[in-house]
Amino acid sequence: MAADDQRRTIMQRFTLPRDLYHGEGALAVLKELKGSKAMVLVGGGSMKRGGFLQQACDYLVEAGFAISVYEGIEADPSIETVMQGAQAMLDFKPDWIVAMGGGSVIDAAKAMWIKYEVPDITFEDMQKPLPKLRQKAHFAAIPSTSGTATEVTAFSIITDYSKGIKYPIADYEITPDIAIVDAALVAALPQKQVAHTGMDALTHAIEAYVSTANSAYSDGLALHAIELVHNNLIASYNGDQQARAVMHDAQCLAGMAFSNALLGIVHSMAHKTGAAFADYGAHIIHGAANAMYLPKVVAFNAADPAAKARYGRIADTMGLAGKDDGEKVASLIAELRAMSDALNIPHGIGTYGADAYPAEQGFVPEAVFLERLPEIAKNAIADACTPSSPRQPSQEEMEALLKCCYYDTEVDF
Repeated sequence: MAADDQRRTIMQRFTLPRDLYHGEGALAVLKELKGSKAMVLVGGGSMKRGGFLQQACDYLVEAGFAISVYEGIEADPSIETVMQGAQAMLDFKPDWIVAMGGGSVIDAAKAMWIKYEVPDITFEDMQKPLPKLRQKAHFAAIPSTSGTATEVTAFSIITDYSKGIKYPIADYEITPDIAIVDAALVAALPQKQVAHTGMDALTHAIEAYVSTANSAYSDGLALHAIELVHNNLIASYNGDQQARAVMHDAQCLAGMAFSNALLGIVHSMAHKTGAAFADYGAHIIHGAANAMYLPKVVAFNAADPAAKARYGRIADTMGLAGKDDGEKVASLIAELRAMSDALNIPHGIGTYGADAYPAEQGFVPEAVFLERLPEIAKNAIADACTPSSPRQPSQEEMEALLKCCYYDTEVDF
């Protein structure tokens, strides 16, 4: 029996939101919600400037809700933000939580929801199996970026800035009840955000497809998402609105895949490097980290025969050249790097800069990187995304892999 077939004989769970509304005008489904109080959570102001916050509130008022708006959730939300937002929920007592914005807003709202439902829970306990939620409120997620797909996933990423570490909360209980995927909300996305979130979506789909937890249910979603992202991301980056609408659906498909098939060490490394150098002004944006690390991890994982074959199928889906899986893996790595070039994303931490490409000097000094490398590698290995990677790195291998990501050198081990 083939390895893939063996994996599928083990009982697995496949969980999605109860309802997913998509397409033009999908936001109007808020008029159909039933309840009395809704807390609407947003981030830095784009939803307000675009008129979408007012539109959502108007729909909810039309449905008979009293509204409280919680604004100002930052990118890569902190534990402190989660606790403050949870207190606001405890004060208002909503029966619907409506998170509207990028992945950070929805992730923060998920963690706030946990604390609202279970007031005595600690952040550490949120990283363990959760009790049943929905005793107080249901959750609606409305993404305004095309990448994280947190509107359909069982994950939330929260940052502990005192440690410089991003922690994933992973439990099917925090899968939203309703997802509203309306491309109108992403029409005005800044170009850089299109690039970063798009490569995040592609990484989700690729990692889900090669994950050891893959299944027949996740594979089709992952491969179709890969095809759509590959065919539309660069056009979306260059302003094609039809391609941008396709990307909004594609990232959601990728989310459905990885929420059930899980991820791998690209995300483990991104989680543990994103805020590790914040004291040097170096915040490595999640999607950019994924774009830099993905080609290196493909090369590393391809030493596993099952992963190599799956990367070959991904290359076929992208229409890449290759007579055998080895050549296809090489073509895939080259194509991922070419996509980063087209999206103005650098190839290594050493040349990473928030606003410059190519950067003459990145934000992360070499000496600081090397000093922190052992701890970052240890934390990456311990990350919740590592166990489903097709190849499990040792401490030495993870350090070597991260060095390749810093210096942009080839992976040959």
